Amino acid sequence: MGRIRQALLDAGARVLTKPRGHYQRIQPNNLGKLRRLIRKGDVLLVDGDQRISEVIKYLTQSSWSHAALYVGDELLRRHPAQRAALTARFGVDAEHLVVEALMETGVVASPLSKYELVNVRVCRPRAIAPEHLTRILDEVLAQIGVRYDVRTALDLARYFFPVSLIPRRWRRTALDFGSLLTREVICSSMIARAFDNVGFPVMPTVVSPGGNGHAPRSRLAFLRRADAIEPPVFRHQSPHVITPRDFDLSPYFEIVKFNVVDVDEAHFDYRQIRWENDAPIQRKGVS
Repeated sequence: MGRIRQALLDAGARVLTKPRGHYQRIQPNNLGKLRRLIRKGDVLLVDGDQRISEVIKYLTQSSWSHAALYVGDELLRRHPAQRAALTARFGVDAEHLVVEALMETGVVASPLSKYELVNVRVCRPRAIAPEHLTRILDEVLAQIGVRYDVRTALDLARYFFPVSLIPRRWRRTALDFGSLLTREVICSSMIARAFDNVGFPVMPTVVSPGGNGHAPRSRLAFLRRADAIEPPVFRHQSPHVITPRDFDLSPYFEIVKFNVVDVDEAHFDYRQIRWENDAPIQRKGVS
């Protein structure tokens, strides 16, 4: 029975991870520029091209279905004895790796170039301390090799065909409390946990917004300056309910733009854009 059950789970995973029939790319990716601009600790959001990607995007009401953490050349630096094997496996991207959790294989290191042909976004943690960045990389790299329970494929399968039938008010509930859904498929929870463990916020709940008239006043409030502002109080958000969209919307992560298409990006002038239906630009001395 165990073998039959595993075979059914594997079959379900294969169905959900098949490529979608149609995929719309918004902008072509400049891989060379992405390699130059991305930094260790950046979160790479992905609009995946698998069937399961559509399910996750619908449940999270987002353009992003997947998240990976950029670790760069950390494996080369930490395991110099494996340099030859890593270079043979990844080529030039041995210095440009991401760590991600996949339904098919669990937590793996993947080349950045893997996502060259899909829509991506880079989210950078603002002013993160170097020692905390090291701890985040340590935690995520330590997860490589961990396999996730493939039975989550069946949990997601029930949302695949009738997904449009889920009432809006139940979508987040399904995401939060669905069996192992967020913990074992959407790898943003793995990344969010690493940030949470060093006290870096992704999308915390604000318990007390602070400011005059908002924070509770004590008996000694009259001793404070009239313009004193109480700092806000945050409540930790469970990493299990963090989705790729939360990194996109978080005020604590900056969006890194790398897809500007222009000959002279240093002096970009939208007025010089050549549109398809425009008349040819007349240049001096040219008839």
